[in-house]
Amino acid sequence: MSGELPRPVRVFTPADLASADPTPGMDRAVAFELPLLWAGQVETEPGAVSGWHHHERNESSLYVVRGVLRLEFEGHDGYIDAGPGDFVHVPAWTVHRESNPARDPSFAVIARVGGGIPTVNVDGPVGRGRPHDTE
Repeated sequence: MSGELPRPVRVFTPADLASADPTPGMDRAVAFELPLLWAGQVETEPGAVSGWHHHERNESSLYVVRGVLRLEFEGHDGYIDAGPGDFVHVPAWTVHRESNPARDPSFAVIARVGGGIPTVNVDGPVGRGRPHDTE
């Protein structure tokens, strides 16, 4: 970010996005980051499976624009799927991974609140190797 004073309202275009928070299998981009807010997007290619990770003290909200976002997370046997129009809440410190079981790329908008490290890549939970089957 530049050293200029913040504006009351600002539009961030696709040209303003920057690669962010690498996790294998996911292409994240940040629109902006403030002390307590991170906003961006993620695109996941068909069949891709992210590495296990958490978002430290950040509460994360995802809005699925297109495709299928499949989430597996510690403490839950199985997975949940979210599709276009769905919101997903990932609580702080939740170890999870996303995948795309569909034939088309998935795309989601992300907002994180908390001011922690945006993404921390970790080893997966014991006994959780391969992801669940794709479509």
